[in-house]
Amino acid sequence: MKATVKLYSLPYSDIRTYCAAAMFVAGNIALPQLFHLIPQGGLIWLPIYFFTLIGAYKYGWKAGMLTAVLSPLANNLLFAMPATGMLPAILLKSCLLAAGAGFAAARFQKVSLPILAAVVAFYQILGSAGEWLLTGSLDAALQDFRTGVPGMLLQIFGGYLFIKHLIRK
Repeated sequence: MKATVKLYSLPYSDIRTYCAAAMFVAGNIALPQLFHLIPQGGLIWLPIYFFTLIGAYKYGWKAGMLTAVLSPLANNLLFAMPATGMLPAILLKSCLLAAGAGFAAARFQKVSLPILAAVVAFYQILGSAGEWLLTGSLDAALQDFRTGVPGMLLQIFGGYLFIKHLIRK
């Protein structure tokens, strides 16, 4: 039996947008806490982006953008992680991820590994270029490509499984 995935594009005027965003922000608070139990877990697994990808892909760029902005801010206020100095780069990447995932879902109306790989490549490449401009440090900008490949793979494969099999409706 083939699993059907229903994708939405919720407007800001719909309460479901805020409910979905709140659910994904909660996930983006819990998942980093779990991965930070592993030494360098945040740098390796990039957990703060996981539910932003899923939220934007499943419920549209508006729910994704709320998740993208509120997740890093909430984590910073609650746990001082990410560090305040890293917030601009993380917010940039989060917003690029939300925009890219929302666009891809609306454009292709399906979920696939190549589409998710393209979304992850999009936000990482543009986000790293933006981080380089923000920080002036190419070394800092390339950090995700040096240590975060497992996290990118988690986003692609885990995101695919999550969207395809866990949130079908």
